[in-house]
Amino acid sequence: MPDWNMLTLVGADRPGIVSRVTRALYQVGCNLGEASMIRLGGNFTIMLMVSGEHTDSEIQAALAPVAEELGLRLHLDPVQGGLHRHLAPNLQVRVMGADRAGIVADVTEILAEQGFNILELESDVAGHQERPIYIMNIQGYCDRTLETLNAALSTLSDRGVSVDVSPVDVLIG
Repeated sequence: MPDWNMLTLVGADRPGIVSRVTRALYQVGCNLGEASMIRLGGNFTIMLMVSGEHTDSEIQAALAPVAEELGLRLHLDPVQGGLHRHLAPNLQVRVMGADRAGIVADVTEILAEQGFNILELESDVAGHQERPIYIMNIQGYCDRTLETLNAALSTLSDRGVSVDVSPVDVLIG
């Protein structure tokens, strides 16, 4: 089993980031595993599992010129990992409410109490600047029933937050 590292890069969004980073990794002999790459605000974020025969410092040295040129902050951590170890989500939670501090904490605290394992969380703010609406979509895995989760989350309606839990059908080979 190869050793894995979690590579994180963050910087101002611009064309060519993924191409330059993955080319540098290829040239040093790294294999790429699971990845999440996304634009958040005006920034681009890469989280990428990387394996290979090189040390952490050799991988960082190979990426340093690219990161410096593109203005990316680079972080590398050893992790346990392997390919094809997916936990497939069985539930999706959709959340909407007037934007305010604490929505994510409130929702995820209840989900954690119910044994809900968050696999992916995306959020955004929509609406007008005068009346912003916070929107969050969470996919995860939980053994509890829809009814149990909806009942636990129903207390959030008193705080102006609408929550809907539904099943997810995902095919991961």
